[in-house]
Amino acid sequence: MGTPDFAVPSLEELVKAGHEICGAFTQPDKPKNRGMKLQPTPVKEFAIAHDIPVYQPLSLKDPEVQAQIRDLAPRLIVVAAYGRILPEAVLAIPPLGCINVHSSLLPKYRGAAPINWAVLQGERETGVTIMHMAKELDAGDIIAQQSTPIDPEETVETLHDRLARIGGRLLVNTVSQIENGTAPRIPQDPALATYAPMLSRALSPIDWKKSAREIHDQVRGLTPWPGTTTQVINGRPMKIITVTETGARTGAEAGTLLSAGDQGIDVACGDGRVLRILELQAEGKRKMSAADYLRGNPIKLS
Repeated sequence: MGTPDFAVPSLEELVKAGHEICGAFTQPDKPKNRGMKLQPTPVKEFAIAHDIPVYQPLSLKDPEVQAQIRDLAPRLIVVAAYGRILPEAVLAIPPLGCINVHSSLLPKYRGAAPINWAVLQGERETGVTIMHMAKELDAGDIIAQQSTPIDPEETVETLHDRLARIGGRLLVNTVSQIENGTAPRIPQDPALATYAPMLSRALSPIDWKKSAREIHDQVRGLTPWPGTTTQVINGRPMKIITVTETGARTGAEAGTLLSAGDQGIDVACGDGRVLRILELQAEGKRKMSAADYLRGNPIKLS
């Protein structure tokens, strides 16, 4: 059971390992792009290419859907970024249980956007957890974990892809443990739990009174969606795509434009440090380097 790109390596590794996949459950096709043509999910595309039966129910609470799952008689259900809550009736179907591939080191960052929030919070390490599923969201007993460092310049996109691959490999090892009856059950400490709620555009505006590091993490953690926005450049709202910390210090007020040239646009932050904007996107325009933007939109520094 999975939907986006993150789930594909998990399914791929199970296929490579020779496991029989009795069905792939994924969310319904959704309209996309200007033509609003229905677009299959990445998991559906992979499943069709490998002759795996695909199921796209609107809800797992439907008794007919639950009966369908029972008819498939899965020994184990694997969930990876499915986007649906599994009701207790479904959790009880497979004799070996249901396991989840989650992109954080639980109990930290339970919830819908763990990769983004790990970056937003300036974490230097994250990873993948495979756990037995329980009624409470992401609170089940841990079977296996693997960590990976987060580079200070890394964005969510590259981290997402690495975690997806780690998850696939870790999953295959975990399934082997389950088959052999050697899979551990390590209870989570609820006192250490943190949460990673869904992202929204309310997170996008940059508050230049924050430190350069916090803003840097905000930009990295919200790329590509919902993105970060500011109006400090020519007073017009625009997305900030890439930034870097210069290491320089300034006594200027937070949000002050300090310089604008071929290297980028330097802005004063609340901690007296300087952040350099490298890439941006003005409203209705394509993404471009700050240097290219400045050629057509010169900035008057105060």
